[in-house]
Amino acid sequence: MTKRNAFYAQSGGVTAVINASACGVIETARKHKNKIGKVYAGRNGIIGALTEDLIDTSKESAKSIAALRHTPSGAFGSCRYKLKGLEENRAQYERLIEVFKAHDIGYFFYNGGGDSQDTSNKVSQIGAKLGYPITCVGIPKTVDNDLPITDNCPGFGSVAKYVAVSIREAAFDVASMAKTSTKIFVMEVMGRHAGWIAAAGGLAAENEGDAPHIILFPEITFDRLAFLNRVDECVKKYGYCAIVVSEGIKNPEGQFLAEAGGKDSFGHAQLGGVAPVVAQLIKDELGYKYHWAVADYLQRAARHIASKTDVEQAYALGKAAVQLALKGQNAVMPTIVRKSDKPYKWTVGVAKLSAVANVEKMMPRNYISKDGMGITERCRTYLLPLIKGEDYPPYKNGLPQYVVLKNVAVPKKLKDEFTI
Repeated sequence: MTKRNAFYAQSGGVTAVINASACGVIETARKHKNKIGKVYAGRNGIIGALTEDLIDTSKESAKSIAALRHTPSGAFGSCRYKLKGLEENRAQYERLIEVFKAHDIGYFFYNGGGDSQDTSNKVSQIGAKLGYPITCVGIPKTVDNDLPITDNCPGFGSVAKYVAVSIREAAFDVASMAKTSTKIFVMEVMGRHAGWIAAAGGLAAENEGDAPHIILFPEITFDRLAFLNRVDECVKKYGYCAIVVSEGIKNPEGQFLAEAGGKDSFGHAQLGGVAPVVAQLIKDELGYKYHWAVADYLQRAARHIASKTDVEQAYALGKAAVQLALKGQNAVMPTIVRKSDKPYKWTVGVAKLSAVANVEKMMPRNYISKDGMGITERCRTYLLPLIKGEDYPPYKNGLPQYVVLKNVAVPKKLKDEFTI
């Protein structure tokens, strides 16, 4: 096998553990120096490849690369940029091949969600179509947990843990003040079409009366009257009502309650805040005083409370991606395969990128309670192992210590510039 360089990049919304996957890729590649030369990272995802803006990870010490395992966000920068089809924009693909040739890149690792796996799949096809040999492996990542085939997605377990802990702690606060003050707390979480993150909030409710009392899922059409009746019932029964709402809930007409009107670079509707919309509805119809919060970036950046399971799986899939590539497997993605619930056991599997790209895995209806406002025991059994275990980063002066890489640029070899 001829030794060639590897390209690794991060894509889409970053997570608390995506850098753990990067750590797995780089550390594993360094153990196979006879087969893989250098690992070049794309600065800001696939854009780094198109613009020949590459980072030489060999300039980083083993200690710094190891520290990626406990550092949140994207160490090399991420992007929301979707490659068009080969025939729609052939120039993009010809540019990629040009950059890969210039830097002798024979391995392509793209770490992201559904749209990113679509990019990985398209890149895997350019070798045959444009006559350039490249082995392409996608690495799963998404807090939304909506990739198919894999049991769960790296990034989700830590967000799930953050959401469950946050709604439990906030509910203690609200319960303390409910007699004379706030009776409603609404926490908005991510989840455009799939309610996995919202469902995770349900793990906090272990006993009758525990928060959250209501969960609103994108998979369940928002029923205004049923919702208000349940809120009123909870306040009268428990003294307060704590609600977890997914950003993607829709009205009977199929419109997002929080659609802001714009589109992101992937063509998805830009969502505003649904929490204040829901909270104000309660105020207008029932008169209860409220507070609301949007977890937003906090939920996916919270490495200080990451799930140990999530960290271990993120690293393992980064490692597996390199191992698959070295075995000659192309256009594939390593997956998590659940072997048992109790005790929780899992292993690494493999899926074809063509079966993963642009497919969303929604919450099964039997994971959602019959009334559409809570989770079932089956859902709890699925979710609970994913948030277990603590993997704290090192602390200094009371603050977590995260690594900031040097990110030394690879000298450009091409004379022409490419405009994004």
